[in-house]
Amino acid sequence: MDLFCFIECAKQSRSPEVLFDLLVSCSSEQGFSRVAYGALTDAEPTRRPEYLPAAVTVNFPSAWCERYAERRYNAIDPVVRRTTMQSAPFLWDQLAHKYQLQPGELRVLNEAKEAGLKHGVTVPLFGPFGQLSVASFASRFDDADPEYRLSRLNALAWQFHHAFAEIAPSSEGRCHMQVALSEREKDCLRWVEEGKSSWEIGVILRVSENTVNFHLKNAMRKLETNSRTYCVAKAIRLGLI
Repeated sequence: MDLFCFIECAKQSRSPEVLFDLLVSCSSEQGFSRVAYGALTDAEPTRRPEYLPAAVTVNFPSAWCERYAERRYNAIDPVVRRTTMQSAPFLWDQLAHKYQLQPGELRVLNEAKEAGLKHGVTVPLFGPFGQLSVASFASRFDDADPEYRLSRLNALAWQFHHAFAEIAPSSEGRCHMQVALSEREKDCLRWVEEGKSSWEIGVILRVSENTVNFHLKNAMRKLETNSRTYCVAKAIRLGLI
């Protein structure tokens, strides 16, 4: 199932559980069948009692989840701790190289591998008013290549994040956004979807790079997003492009 099929199926889903199962199915095709999604800054995310604290849903091995909860690893988990420092997806395998991890942090990563989470990818997911959620994907295969799958998992995470926000219960109720994008803003977003840079889009549309950035910033403002990837995913889901 490609991203567009995921988007179409997500549009028809009205159940967080079904939506999560859909995400797992898609990520499994990329070799990453273990998924966790949750909010790091929201007061209390929607979750069922058996799930880990601070997670909306997770299908990590149950034995690992129990150990994680009992030993309160969320307080020293380097994936959780470093997510707040990131603005882009990152690989678990690179954490030890990028940061001087404490012994406890290294223990969490090593025990996760022993539990069957061999390689992982985490995607920080930003929302309005400084909200931060996170989606993590893990593989049970030693030869998994998370770097090669990074862009696909990133796109899936953002689309799931937006779809979940549309159907999950909220204390403020569900918000139906009415947005009108200009034709130029739509053109720019369509080319972002194709993986083009601002400079490349400028060449294609015969405008300056600054003009492209201007239109993209306007689209992001209208859709209340702070990343191009999320903006494209939201525009697609709302039927704007």
